[in-house]
Amino acid sequence: MSDLLPTYTKSQLALRNGQDKPEIWVAFQGSIYDVTRSRLWREGKHYEHWAGQDLTDELKDAPHNANVFDKFQVIGRLKN
Repeated sequence: MSDLLPTYTKSQLALRNGQDKPEIWVAFQGSIYDVTRSRLWREGKHYEHWAGQDLTDELKDAPHNANVFDKFQVIGRLKN
């Protein structure tokens, strides 16, 4: 099913940082999540993490695990 999702480049993802476009997106393990409606991602920042980026390597420093992404919709795939 994920094959039907659009693919975005890192540059396209970077524009969804809460500043340049109204969408707030983050990537994790190749999937792009829309976190626009999350109060924890207001203005594109969540603690020391910024939206519009791949957060795969940063999760190890978070106080939560990957299940936190389950509440957000996957809206695309990150192009390698």
